[in-house]
Amino acid sequence: MFNPNDNTPERGAAQPKKPSGFTFVVLLALTILLIAYIFRFDNVKVLSINYSDFLLFLEQNRIDSVTIYDNDTIEILLKSPTESGILQCRTHLPFSPDLSFVSGLEDKGIKITGSPAKVNPFSIFMNMLPWIFVFAIMFIMFRNMQGAGMRNFHFGKSKAKRYSDEGKKVSFSDVAGQKDAKFELEEVVEFLKNPQKFTKMGARIPKGVLLVGMPGTGKTLMARSVAGEAGVAFFHMSGSDFVEMFVGVGASRVRDLFDQGRKSAPCIIFIDELDAVGRTRGAGYGGGHDEREQTLNQLLVEMDGFDSKDGVIILAATNRPDVLDPALLRPGRFDRQVIIAMPDIKERQAILEIHAAKIPLDEGVDLCRVARMSPGMSGADIANLVNEAALFAARKDRSEVLMTDFEEARDKVLMGVARKTLVVSDKERRMTAVHEAGHALLHYYLKNADPLHKVTIIPHGRALGMAMSLPKEDRYSRSKGWLEDFITILYGGWIAEKLFYDETTTGTKNDIKQATELARNMVCEWGMAEELGPVAYGQEDEPIFLGKEIARHKDYSEDTAKRIDKAIKEILDNARDNAAKILESHKDNLEKLADALIERETLIDEEVRQIIGLPIKEELI
Repeated sequence: MFNPNDNTPERGAAQPKKPSGFTFVVLLALTILLIAYIFRFDNVKVLSINYSDFLLFLEQNRIDSVTIYDNDTIEILLKSPTESGILQCRTHLPFSPDLSFVSGLEDKGIKITGSPAKVNPFSIFMNMLPWIFVFAIMFIMFRNMQGAGMRNFHFGKSKAKRYSDEGKKVSFSDVAGQKDAKFELEEVVEFLKNPQKFTKMGARIPKGVLLVGMPGTGKTLMARSVAGEAGVAFFHMSGSDFVEMFVGVGASRVRDLFDQGRKSAPCIIFIDELDAVGRTRGAGYGGGHDEREQTLNQLLVEMDGFDSKDGVIILAATNRPDVLDPALLRPGRFDRQVIIAMPDIKERQAILEIHAAKIPLDEGVDLCRVARMSPGMSGADIANLVNEAALFAARKDRSEVLMTDFEEARDKVLMGVARKTLVVSDKERRMTAVHEAGHALLHYYLKNADPLHKVTIIPHGRALGMAMSLPKEDRYSRSKGWLEDFITILYGGWIAEKLFYDETTTGTKNDIKQATELARNMVCEWGMAEELGPVAYGQEDEPIFLGKEIARHKDYSEDTAKRIDKAIKEILDNARDNAAKILESHKDNLEKLADALIERETLIDEEVRQIIGLPIKEELI
């Protein structure tokens, strides 16, 4: 991103390359090597011969003179050239020359001279060549370290990325919904713009604000929008960037990050995924000397000594506030927690409008209906939904995105890719249709059930079929009646298979598992069993280091355990009996619905109503 205070050229601009010093050194060495090889520093051709050839020349009296070197090498000048036209030869003596050897040569009238060994620059260069390459590699490494600010040795430097562009600022208007979160953060923006307004009243702005929310709800986007609204620098760093394999690196990076913040004040320092470094101390395997804990200790010290008058605000984001160290959450550090909640139906529609503005939409696309179709989706999920819908339209070579594309995209996001090429036998296909018809039919005869949206026997992901409901409105809590009816619907497939085939299939596995978990939660957590009362049984055993439940602690007697099992079984039995009663009384409609699924594969609410003879109702949006 563009920094107005940075003179670095833009990334897209072509930059002239400057030749490095190392390139010049390599070219010079190669040139010297080539010259030495061509000329050998010696224009006279010298033939290397064996010692036996030397004795033969000596016997034939063909030697005119010799030069003996101190490395036991002897150079011979012949009286007449050899067949190859060479007058000079060289050989290595197998012994050190003595007086008898010299006198023997003199007796044959051979001129003898002595000389130190010749120095061949080419040989010296070849011997030094490996060392030259070693030093060259070290030179390259050193230059790279210098060019990157000695990054290989500056482990303690912060990896924070600074965003301070003026052209593409993110503001609150870019964040759909989240009115409550924006209201809390407007104080932070106002303080960064006009700190005197608060200081003259003796008020102290929070040093740190913790953004808490599920993954994909827009915590990072919200932090950037605060910086954009205030018009200040924004430092972004992930919690995992602090901790390395080297001891003390994390603490050093914390110090460096806060130093950068003070120098760039007013600014916002944003630490994403704070739980990576801020988990409760004493929960790791390294004890008190755990590198992560040392990093956390340094973070606590820096925040404690941080003065809010400096104009630096610390924002952090996490989806696991329950595992954070209590010292991080005390007043004076992260004073305020702002909940970034999952969007409701109106907020989902606003998010859809932002993302859908980038794609061509057909006039028949109802974003309000799409928002209703996507309960429980986060902002990231909705962005993915819009993108998948655009991809479906592009695959079919259409110029606009239709409502059917959003339907297919929703099915893909929630259930997985449609496996239309999966080969399923007629018998198994029929059993799947009966199973899904059992689920679908119960939606129309249960008081608290959500309206049916569609039922299909097209395999998606690992499921061979699916019956989906469409809630009339967002709900944040569920009543006992709704839970009982939902468990009844879960048993609809099992009962339908039993009615038609007098046996069940493995396709009921997930339904039974989900029904059992709901019944157990109704008894043990939500106090919905009348014979046991509103008492919580079995606390979750969740180690902070692992961050998830691995067991349930049994804190009740064996007699209570029997009563819990009995209450759970009673809920499941009642739901199963209720499902059997309804489906048996409407078996003809069940068969009609299964036949229609075999023929059409997918049925929506209006089509199901026509098949079973129920009036078509307008959707409540």
